[in-house]
Amino acid sequence: MRTTMVAVILCALAHPLAAQTIYKCTSSGKVSYGELPCADGKATALAVPPAPSSAEAAAALERDKALLAMLQKERAAAMARDDRASQRAARAAAGTRQKCNRLRLQEKWAQEDAARADKATLSSARLKAKRQAEVLAVQCPA
Repeated sequence: MRTTMVAVILCALAHPLAAQTIYKCTSSGKVSYGELPCADGKATALAVPPAPSSAEAAAALERDKALLAMLQKERAAAMARDDRASQRAARAAAGTRQKCNRLRLQEKWAQEDAARADKATLSSARLKAKRQAEVLAVQCPA
């Protein structure tokens, strides 16, 4: 769609027109534009610049194409960077989940060992379970 519009503009610019004066007329609060000054109301002459040559239009089109290509390349690079960052974050989150699951399992085992400990090893087993719970609380809050 945009390419078609640019082609139409280029065709229109390829036929240079003589510069004409356009008149802006204000009559009873309404504004109109025309090639002739208005009979009643206030008329202001607007100077229309000459149309650019086809060479100038082609050069402008090439500049716009180059700019578009550069912007598309930058956008693709930014999207690739964002994708890599998302993948890194997902891997880091998976590693954290795995570590926390391992610590939870170790805490569970320490509590089971404390529950099954005899009187001689009960205090050391409870201390181990308490320390394992503290490690879990520090490494994996909430």
